[in-house]
Amino acid sequence: MAKLIYVTNVSLDGYIEDEHGRFDWTPPGDDYLAFITDLVRPRGTYLYGRRLYESMSVWETDPALAAHSKLTADFADVWQAADKVVYSTTLDATSTARTRVERNFDPASVRAMKASATSDLTIGGAHLAAQAFQAGLIDECHLLIHPILTGGGKPGLPNGTRLGLELSDSRRLSNGVLYVHYGLRT
Repeated sequence: MAKLIYVTNVSLDGYIEDEHGRFDWTPPGDDYLAFITDLVRPRGTYLYGRRLYESMSVWETDPALAAHSKLTADFADVWQAADKVVYSTTLDATSTARTRVERNFDPASVRAMKASATSDLTIGGAHLAAQAFQAGLIDECHLLIHPILTGGGKPGLPNGTRLGLELSDSRRLSNGVLYVHYGLRT
């Protein structure tokens, strides 16, 4: 069975965006972009909330973004090659290929995706990930912890969910980001 992997950027105090909805404190440098590209390259499907999907869709809808460098072109190619499932009650259509909209998060449907997938899946978006955590669907957490305190905002990890984690890997990137990879204790 494929794994469902939560991948997210967080501030040192645990937020994915500040209290104004900004995440401009997560600009990728070359080291970071190469690392994240290699991290998501083997994943076949990305599960997204609407806001994260809309932020990421530029990797397909804005060709100039990929044209900046070999690194940005590689990330764009990897992102475009994956299937995307967007969970949204308000999105009518998608702007990217290989993308479908689901109106509601259904744990049974995600379990079926995991069972039939030939490669691991990622999930992104704090609200969506919280639902997956609460349903017991997350197998791993990959956190990219940025050296900033936002002082508040949207938490990257769900409140009210207690899980034992086991550190599998960690690495310091050149821009001061700390990557930590946790598996869930069984």
